[in-house]
Amino acid sequence: MNGRSNLTPALLAAPSLVVYAGALLLPLGGVLLLSLHGFDFEKGILPGWGLENYRDLLTDSLFAESLLRTLRIALWTTAICLLVGVPEAWIIYRMAPRWRGAMLLIVVGPLLVSVVVRNFGWMVLLGTTGLVNQVLTILGVPGAPFRLMFTELAVVIGLVHVMVPLVVLSVWASLGRLDPVLERAAFSLGASRLTVFRRVVLPNVMPGIMAGALMVFCLSASAFATPAMLGGKRLKVVSSMTYNEFLNTLNWPLGAALATLLMVAILTATLIWTRFVETRAMCRLGEVAEGGKGGSRA
Repeated sequence: MNGRSNLTPALLAAPSLVVYAGALLLPLGGVLLLSLHGFDFEKGILPGWGLENYRDLLTDSLFAESLLRTLRIALWTTAICLLVGVPEAWIIYRMAPRWRGAMLLIVVGPLLVSVVVRNFGWMVLLGTTGLVNQVLTILGVPGAPFRLMFTELAVVIGLVHVMVPLVVLSVWASLGRLDPVLERAAFSLGASRLTVFRRVVLPNVMPGIMAGALMVFCLSASAFATPAMLGGKRLKVVSSMTYNEFLNTLNWPLGAALATLLMVAILTATLIWTRFVETRAMCRLGEVAEGGKGGSRA
């Protein structure tokens, strides 16, 4: 009887595992195997196996520069999204119920617009004769008009525009589980609004913040359309290099190696981030436990 009960969770999860393996693991395995093949411009994909593609990429300064640029853009996008999204979610949470729905619809609006249309809008705004440069010129800012298009700044702006809603929704879900009694208790003890937000609200919504940051980082590091349109051909990121190898030079094994290395870099950053979060959480739990013991001894 115990053996059957132990197998029940595995049997219930089996259908989802099969779908997961068929939709994700098998294609990823195919990309990994493809990256181990050689390539010749006359013969195409060679039948042999080897690590030449990875050796060429890891010794290529252009790939190293593109990878660092990709991670830098993703980190800047994540930081700005957190600075904007967390207070925004808190403000919406404190609004009257009749305004929350409208504000959430406005926040989620960028997700409802095509990425191409959205990026074309930013191209119009950030161009040399665009609205942003026109305003800066009218204000008499020294050096205006600036070269904003085809820069990392333009890519970060385009990514932040669409990634902020992910942080807002993630933090909003955590705020929905926040007990209002905790805030009222803090106010009754004389805490200011800033102290309540920093010492009560922020620790309780930290899981939502971490989840939103992780989603933004992964999606920003693997984004293709926004860097391609707002960054141009000269601003290389790993996703655009992968696209070029697959569809322009037709060197599929090298493109597969690029995709694999990008996935490994993102997974490594994710594991480091998760480990950091777990360490901080365990330290905080330890502090809380020690405080509780001290209070009981007192």
